[in-house]
Amino acid sequence: MFCLQNSWRCADVGSAERAGRARRGGGRRPGADPPQSTRTAAEAADALGCPVGAIANSLVFLADDAPLLVLTSGAHRVDVEALAARLGRGRIRRAKPDEVRAATGQVIGGVSPVGHPAPLETVVDEALRQYSQVWAAAGTPNAVFPTTFDELVRITKGTPQRVDG
Repeated sequence: MFCLQNSWRCADVGSAERAGRARRGGGRRPGADPPQSTRTAAEAADALGCPVGAIANSLVFLADDAPLLVLTSGAHRVDVEALAARLGRGRIRRAKPDEVRAATGQVIGGVSPVGHPAPLETVVDEALRQYSQVWAAAGTPNAVFPTTFDELVRITKGTPQRVDG
């Protein structure tokens, strides 16, 4: 569990030992404390020195009016029509900022895959599988944590799915 800009407000998804090291300032990986913003996938990739595709964007949609969290690779966009067809939904649309906050308790640009007021149906982009390590937001626009594709699926109880066209 690692954060940017010394915020130390990270998602509780790793082991207690890893969390403790992060809070004490030890065990951080190179590039984990840059002064740059991590609000967008491109900014996060630049700050961390990783491929933009290894950034797991947490995007909130409404699928037939129910919140749907899509963890997508920063390398591409979600094709809502294709995803709706794959999931058997009538319509998927991007959630408005107030809908994101209501569903996750977090603001756009820092939505974590976990730590929401209630469980969210989650789709994890299969494109993230190609990276041995991916980075996800940790609840604020300037905090991220490293994880893996398999761990994202496990901690979110997500469904692996192709999300682009």
